[in-house]
Order: sequence, then structure tokens, then C-alpha cells
Amino acid sequence: MKKYYLVLLSAFFITLSGCATVTGDIQVESELVPNVKWNSYKSYDWLSAFEAVKDPNNSWKAPDIDITGDIRYLIDRELRNRNINSSAGVPDLAVSFFIGVDMEHQEYQLDPETKIKLNTNIPKGALVVVLIDVTSGEVVWMGNATADIQENATDDLVRQRLDYAISEMFKTLP
Repeated sequence: MKKYYLVLLSAFFITLSGCATVTGDIQVESELVPNVKWNSYKSYDWLSAFEAVKDPNNSWKAPDIDITGDIRYLIDRELRNRNINSSAGVPDLAVSFFIGVDMEHQEYQLDPETKIKLNTNIPKGALVVVLIDVTSGEVVWMGNATADIQENATDDLVRQRLDYAISEMFKTLP
């Protein structure tokens, strides 16, 4: 019986460590505008979605999924979880997001053998989500996430990383 618990506990920790590597490079920030009465927001509508890719060598292979559709789905989920629902009429909030990919992004990395910082090409992706008060036209919340571009990422991995980034982003939203 003791061996069973040891195996189960080991499997649990291996699973956790695997999850950390899937999202470990994702950096998320978000900010609320102070003194906004969030309980007054009950509805939203989509304003826009933009995509930009900096890839002169055409080295980025876009996933086979509808990233824009998946992002909209995840943002819809987060807003619904806060009792802010999609509106066919005049909404309280407008939602916009931007996706960017920079395949030429450069960063310094420490060479493990020489301990010298080397300029290395590390492709990056970014997602910015903005909530705008429709009445005032002011941004009331903004979140962003940056991450390394994962080579040969499966559709499931891309969806898992997007889910993590958006879920973390919206944690600051009441």
C-alpha cells in the first residue's frame, strides 16, 4: 500500500513539473483602472481583433487552429464568469485584442559552458486584451501576455497556453 502512494505521489509531481514547462515562459500582466465600479458593467461587445507578424524569412508556421476564434472564446468565458455578457444592443464595455509574432526577437542568454552572454534569436509572441468603457471611451482594464514561440506546437498545446495566458490575465478583473 505504501508503494502505491509513493507511485501515485511521484506521478502527481511529474505531472505538475510537466505543466510548469508548458507555460513557464509565459509572462502575464494586467491592470485595472482605479475607482472603476465593476459591478456596473453587465454587457460587452467585440470592437476589434488585430494580428501582426514580423517574419521576413517565413519561418513561422501558424497552427492549424483558429487562434482568433479561440481567443474570443476564452475571453467570452472569462467575462461570462464575471456576469458580464455579450450584448446585441448598446454594451457597457467594448473588447479588443491584438496578437503579435516577432520571429526576429533577440535576447541575451548565458552560454552554460563559457558563462558569456550571447545575443540569441528567441521568437516571441504577444497578446494584448483591452476593455473599454463605451460611455466614456476610456480603457478601464488591460492585460498582456508574452511568450516564446514554441516550435512544432500541437493544436492542443497552443490552446493550453492561450487558456493559461488569458485565465491569468483576467485574475485581476473582479
